[in-house]
Amino acid sequence: MAALLIAPALLLASPPDTQAARKHVIKFASLAPEGTTWMRVMRGLDRDIRKATKKTVRFRIYPGGVSGNEKDVVRKLRVGQLHAAGFTGVGLGEIVPATRLFELPFFFRSYAEVDAVHREIDGWFEEALRKKGYTLLGWSEVGFAHFFSKNPVTSVEDLSRQKVWMWEGDPLARAYFEAMGVRPIPLAVTDVLTSLQTGLVNAVYISPLGAVALQWFTKVRHISPVPMANVTGALVMKRNRFERLGDGFGALLIERTRARMHELRRLTREENGRAIRAMTKRGLTLSARPSQAALAEMRRVGRVAREKLAGKLIPRELIERAEGVLARLRAGKPARK
Repeated sequence: MAALLIAPALLLASPPDTQAARKHVIKFASLAPEGTTWMRVMRGLDRDIRKATKKTVRFRIYPGGVSGNEKDVVRKLRVGQLHAAGFTGVGLGEIVPATRLFELPFFFRSYAEVDAVHREIDGWFEEALRKKGYTLLGWSEVGFAHFFSKNPVTSVEDLSRQKVWMWEGDPLARAYFEAMGVRPIPLAVTDVLTSLQTGLVNAVYISPLGAVALQWFTKVRHISPVPMANVTGALVMKRNRFERLGDGFGALLIERTRARMHELRRLTREENGRAIRAMTKRGLTLSARPSQAALAEMRRVGRVAREKLAGKLIPRELIERAEGVLARLRAGKPARK
């Protein structure tokens, strides 16, 4: 009788090495199409993790929006159908709205500024995501978005004459276009290419690499030379799923993800520049640079939108911290390391 009682207990009390050997399949979704820089780096991360854990931890990747748009993916994360995702700011904003700080229109003027603000306030976002039940695996990046259009866009007035796409349900884009007096056409990302073909929209905003990946550049003729906003991104994982990995595998996943995301940001920045050159060779025209007055007006509208969002979408004190970093950089003072 004693043996019968002891046997089940032995089965339930898995030793540490048995626990470590349990397989972990991380179901991961992204809008990035297969074959793009973003997905190549993600496949590399999967190889890294499989090798480092002797195939105990691996990703099952759903690329190209097959799991739906970013709002769909957030919903699937919440109900446990997915475990992790690579988001742009729109998806991140569904979890922690303040992440949209990194995408404020005409806020950042260089990647150095983006990096400096990340160094200053990344800890705030890690904690905010943790409180929402997520672990930040690493920051990715889409790059600076430009206006791509069938007619040149060099001023607010030019843009007001276009049929401008807006990411459906995006409060940041809505605030910016309202401040500009533009009535955009809200559409899901997956509907934009068809809408450019039919003429429902004739102006979009996206990074150069994104325009190539999604083939939007084939339906427009002009690229604005001045970026309108940085487009951020990150890989996040549901915290309850992350904690199942255990401390060892969890730390390893973060370490390898952040190394790969550093590589991705470098590649994205290089390839965005190459994408502009490639598109101009394919017949697109880089529009004339806006006049100083036109650029000042675009930045003024950006400030109006920022003020509308302060204390609502993004805590005012967080915007002020970021503004302080940018002011120091623009004054020639050294950035925080």
